[in-house]
Amino acid sequence: MAITLEELRQQFHEQLRQANAAEAFEDLRVRYLGKKGEITGLLRNMGALAPEKRKEYGAKVNALKEEAEMSIKKRIEEAHARELELKIAATERYDLTLPSTLSEGSYHPITLVQREVEQIFASMGFTIEDYDEIVDDYHCFEALNIPKHHPARDMQDTYYLSNGQLLKTHTSAAQNAIMRKYGAPLRAIFPGRCFRNESTDACHENTFFQMEGIMIDENISISNLIYFMKTMLSEVFQRDVKVRLRPGFFPFVEPGFELDISCAICGGKGCPSCKNSGWLELCPCGMIHPNVLKAGGIDTEKYTGFAFGLGLTRLAMMKYGIKDIRDLNSGNLRSLNQFVK
Repeated sequence: MAITLEELRQQFHEQLRQANAAEAFEDLRVRYLGKKGEITGLLRNMGALAPEKRKEYGAKVNALKEEAEMSIKKRIEEAHARELELKIAATERYDLTLPSTLSEGSYHPITLVQREVEQIFASMGFTIEDYDEIVDDYHCFEALNIPKHHPARDMQDTYYLSNGQLLKTHTSAAQNAIMRKYGAPLRAIFPGRCFRNESTDACHENTFFQMEGIMIDENISISNLIYFMKTMLSEVFQRDVKVRLRPGFFPFVEPGFELDISCAICGGKGCPSCKNSGWLELCPCGMIHPNVLKAGGIDTEKYTGFAFGLGLTRLAMMKYGIKDIRDLNSGNLRSLNQFVK
């Protein structure tokens, strides 16, 4: 039987040398290693051997089986390598030193606006922070003076996750963590992506970008808020910008306001982007509620502060004259590649 084993090895390798295609390799695998293969069949002959020889014979057959498997695998890899070399050789050659005719890449308009606003606030002493997109209920609501069952939660259609967490509905979700990190006095902005489960139209999206800003110090008032916002907008638009401040309800500020900007798309005349009002809501803001300061570990007897949630998406629309907010998330390169820094 040992002679038969060696003869089978030689026979296998001879036929493997002659094979040169994937089909041939597969035929050899089935012939020698399949359920009814010749090497596999050797194991069925073990019953005719004396018990003391079966172990040695079985080891030799298994060694031959492993040798055949590895040999076929190696030949297949070599065949694939040769095939790849032939494809590369047949590929049209390009002169990499020739100038490209492709247009340059571009930044997304929201990225451009965000970077510009970050630079403006950094020049005014604000720290730039980052924060998670998935948050818990405490940071998104309760730490902002919005307890469970508070009616203000109905203002934000929230995406809840199966683990009890949620996609943050506003960048205000970072306020508590930033206050706990730095204490007071404090100047910080933290841009980020927000999510709300709402219908889309020319000026509403379920995914949008905001920039939260807070300033906490002694004797901070609404006039400080207005100054910083007008300074920022004038820098972004390179001109004086007409704004208005109207009362607004937000549980985390008291008093609260809506800062609107005159629609730059229609010049204040009215269009779908501003719902024909001539104004576009840009920045919910106000004086930080004492309960929010306390939750952040701030001494409310000594410090006051303001907070704002600047709509980066809408700011990009105003700066670049984008009429429909849905264009920004469309992935339409014809619309987006015109924005270059």
